[in-house]
Amino acid sequence: MRDPSSRRRARRIAIGTAVVLALAGMNGPWLWRVGSEKYHNYKINKPEYKAANGHWKVVEFPEEYRQNTIHASLLHTGKILMVAGSGNNQKNFDEKKFDTRLWDPEKNTIKKIPTPTDLFCTGHTQLADGKLLIAGGTKRYEKLKGDVTKAGGLMIVHNENPDRPITLPAGTKFTGKKNGKTFVSKDPVVVERAKKVFDKRTGAFLRNDPGLGRIYVEAQATGAKYETGTQDNYRVQGLSGADARNTYGIAQKLALDKKDFQGIKDTFEFDPVAEKYIKVDPMNEARWYPTLTTLTDGKVLSLSGLDEIGQLVPGKNEVYDPKTKKWTYTKKIRQFPTYPAIFQLANGKLFYSGSNAGYGPADVGRDPGVWDLETNKFKKIPGMSDPDLLETSNTVELPPAQDQRYMVVGGGGVGESTEASKKTRIVDLKKRDPRFVDGPELSRGTRYPQASILPDDSVLVSGGSEDYRGRGASNIHEARLYDPRKNTFDQVADPLVGRNYHSGSILLPDGRVMFFGSDSLYDDKANTKPGSFEQRVEIYTPPYLYHGEQPALGAGPKTLKRGASGTFPVRDASAIKSARLIRPSATTHVTDIDQTSIALDMKKSGDEVTVTVPKNRSLVESGWYMLFVTNAEGVPSKAQWVHVP
Repeated sequence: MRDPSSRRRARRIAIGTAVVLALAGMNGPWLWRVGSEKYHNYKINKPEYKAANGHWKVVEFPEEYRQNTIHASLLHTGKILMVAGSGNNQKNFDEKKFDTRLWDPEKNTIKKIPTPTDLFCTGHTQLADGKLLIAGGTKRYEKLKGDVTKAGGLMIVHNENPDRPITLPAGTKFTGKKNGKTFVSKDPVVVERAKKVFDKRTGAFLRNDPGLGRIYVEAQATGAKYETGTQDNYRVQGLSGADARNTYGIAQKLALDKKDFQGIKDTFEFDPVAEKYIKVDPMNEARWYPTLTTLTDGKVLSLSGLDEIGQLVPGKNEVYDPKTKKWTYTKKIRQFPTYPAIFQLANGKLFYSGSNAGYGPADVGRDPGVWDLETNKFKKIPGMSDPDLLETSNTVELPPAQDQRYMVVGGGGVGESTEASKKTRIVDLKKRDPRFVDGPELSRGTRYPQASILPDDSVLVSGGSEDYRGRGASNIHEARLYDPRKNTFDQVADPLVGRNYHSGSILLPDGRVMFFGSDSLYDDKANTKPGSFEQRVEIYTPPYLYHGEQPALGAGPKTLKRGASGTFPVRDASAIKSARLIRPSATTHVTDIDQTSIALDMKKSGDEVTVTVPKNRSLVESGWYMLFVTNAEGVPSKAQWVHVP
């Protein structure tokens, strides 16, 4: 197959020459009167320009169907689930206005879906049967310092009774033994029984290790005089006898400091056929900003997030079983920042790229590496450039998946840092001692870049901003196609809409790419005009769709087992050069663990192609996939949906 990037560069040179010659014959004053905007529109709509650079088109939904899309997932029905929840809007949250839309990009129809709770900043992934698993969301919005009127914070409740757990209802009062101040719990808490500890050598009883419960408490009244400055032990009011002796609280400073978002335990499966949410058993831990990663056996690992009191979940990861609809803790503890980019590898281990979307200590769980979930061993991978600028970076598995190569794109400093990286870093995990090496650079430091795998094995990298949440009007209106074979970027048409925080991109079954969201803090360079959420959708048509007619891939078997083959009719099969299974995206906060492109062995005969699925269950996870075939000109077919059981 000819190198697509070299074809595009040749076309661009030819187009530039043609445009210069055309303008030389025009009336100069007329050209200046038209203005740069009209000339730009003239240029980007020329067929030659589209063939070299692709084309962007804005889709504006009717006003009653617009929303602040935070999450988007492509379903095997071809429709896209667009989830806002409260949409980063405190008023919506307070009024319990939670939104979901189901958009059919082919028919351009939109349906409102009843949304059971605030799925703002939830986690999601595709399940083997085609449903979408959704876990976590928002219990309370953050309160910035100055907006907090009652001193509060984390209370650790201790239970020294080894015989039974104790339940404390919401409204339980805790009074400090030294400071004498009383704080009230906002939610109920169950504190497990104490654990008896024995001497391993003699068997003699040593002590009781108390059971621990975590609860958010706040002062009974407003004002700074209710703040505490140091740690104190707290008596639990309303208890008597043994319960009073065995149960107590310990809290550090309880103050008027900023209070972070709080998470929920709620879990749902979205059924694409019934087009509704189905509630299943909740997680053991409340989570806001979690990552869900599918494992070899089809179970789903839930990682990180902020809990029900706004604290980072302390490394207590858990696994969902789609058969029982229940969650169980993993055997070991390992902590990551929120929305960690954690992918399953072909050998069944997990790869953490270092990409994440925010909350967590700057020095805990941020090093990239390979994680053995069973043993909890973690092997760090060296060579990462700009290692302190991985927050809000994007990680994409480079196609085909068999190569086990990953690229980390851009990123920024921890929190609201103004720093951003222009680096791309690539790691080959099939090597015995893998290390990151730098790939081609972006034109500028970029936070929140979107990345989508395309059927021709290129990767579309677009958008982002130079500063935190687009401050200073720093959105980057640029797009590039990355060629994994050549390790090169080729600049293509500029997007029309800026995208930063709360944005994402999804490959569609027809080979185009959808972009959604963006949540700027400010809309001006001076940072004086509050930002507005970007509700427009934009569709990018890659250059390959202007290179001739798409191969006509006909319907074949709907089910393809691992190691098995399936035959599909296709016009001019002799021109087909490759076949790919691409898992549909489920994306949010520059985190898309699901997308992967798997190369298929292929045989051609007459007007048919026969493709064979790899046997590796860790490489080819169970679920629905888009099957694309691509011809010698790099033009992909429209996808056929197939299921790998």
